[in-house]
Amino acid sequence: MRARTLLSLFAVSLAILGCESTSPPPKAQDSLSKSLPKGTTLPDSFASRLSVEVQPLQAKWVTTFRDPRLEAIVDEALRNNLNLRSASLQVESAAGLITQASSQMKPVIAAAGEGTQQSFGSSTSSNALQGALSVSWELDIWGRIRAETAAAEAQYEASVADYEYARLSLKANAAKSWFLAVETNLQLAFAKEVVGLYEKTLDIVSTKYEFGDVGMREVHLARADLASAKERLRQVDGANQIALRSLEILLGRYPSAELEVSRDFVAVPPPVPVGLPSELIERRPDLIAAERRVAAAFDLTQSARAARLPSIGLTGAAGGVNSQLTDLLGTGDQFWSLGANFLAPLFTGGALEAQVEISTAQQEAALAAFGQRALVALGEVETALSNESLLREREELLQSVMDDNRNAFELAQAQFEAGSIELLDVLQMQARFVNSKVALINMRNARLAERINLHLSLGGDFDAARY
Repeated sequence: MRARTLLSLFAVSLAILGCESTSPPPKAQDSLSKSLPKGTTLPDSFASRLSVEVQPLQAKWVTTFRDPRLEAIVDEALRNNLNLRSASLQVESAAGLITQASSQMKPVIAAAGEGTQQSFGSSTSSNALQGALSVSWELDIWGRIRAETAAAEAQYEASVADYEYARLSLKANAAKSWFLAVETNLQLAFAKEVVGLYEKTLDIVSTKYEFGDVGMREVHLARADLASAKERLRQVDGANQIALRSLEILLGRYPSAELEVSRDFVAVPPPVPVGLPSELIERRPDLIAAERRVAAAFDLTQSARAARLPSIGLTGAAGGVNSQLTDLLGTGDQFWSLGANFLAPLFTGGALEAQVEISTAQQEAALAAFGQRALVALGEVETALSNESLLREREELLQSVMDDNRNAFELAQAQFEAGSIELLDVLQMQARFVNSKVALINMRNARLAERINLHLSLGGDFDAARY
């Protein structure tokens, strides 16, 4: 009667839960569509914002800047950066989890042995030796172990994608840090030039003061502007050292601020092709990692559901015993056994059901994170494409502003020396020229950094087959 009751419960559990065995995770495109809010659609291509002729691009986006020193800096960062090394070790750890999960699919073989010696009195002793080999194997009927293995594999793939994104981000950060160091170097050189300009102005004012052409007020103004120029020189020098040390740390070097950088910017690479396909972002490693975590969460949910089903295992053992007692009784010294075990969770206090709910919630969370990451990626691409043309136009305008301010300053300086205008007019023109030149240098770096951001947001080059 009791056996019949157990069989009935087993049949009911199969009827209710048997349909919940593992199934393949959803495809990446299906996950993305499901993760986005209703009404949110993805474009077939990114809108064109440029009307210039497109030139062919090289396969590796770093080489499009045509700067051998930049390429060397990026290669050094990839070789020596410690954060990237840490990311690679995470991949090795994830690979170990696959082996750990898949090992449940294989039999467990164990060996045991024991030896004893007993003494009775001064001349009587008994020796005994025994050894056994046991085998146990859980039959993965419902796919629980397969689901856990698939989840570990998906997590490994996510770790690999995280590592690839770390590589891509490191390349981008190294390139932007290089150009930032170039910018601060240019700003430092110009700050020294500005100090020389104000020293020349002070000399002119001092000479005019000796001849009575200007008053002491003009001398104080010239001295104050020279002191301000020297203070800015110290400020820019500090910024330059910070930029150099940051880049040296990125390269795995000692931060001595002694790295030599280029004395000028390279030209911005060729224009962006018109109508980039939106599928380019699907190769972004961070999106791949997010999608793989959705798949892993799906498999873990399947494993949690399968855990509510009965488990069946096979066992076996064989061994031998050698002792004076078995010799005396003549019972033999070898033994073996075969068996099977059956375990059906009938009542666990809601633990298994709670695990299913937890896994389901984590799956939904992973799906939402995937959708949010995709929207952020699209926004980064659109922003970088918009800035591509905006920053180019701003640089052209700033170049014109700087040229006009420089001409106005040189004219004002000549007029002041001739005594036709006041010193304040000269200082005003000088300040306008300095500010516009500083802004222009900053804008040239911003354009290069924005092109790097575009490659980072696209996950590589503009060609889907090239990274």
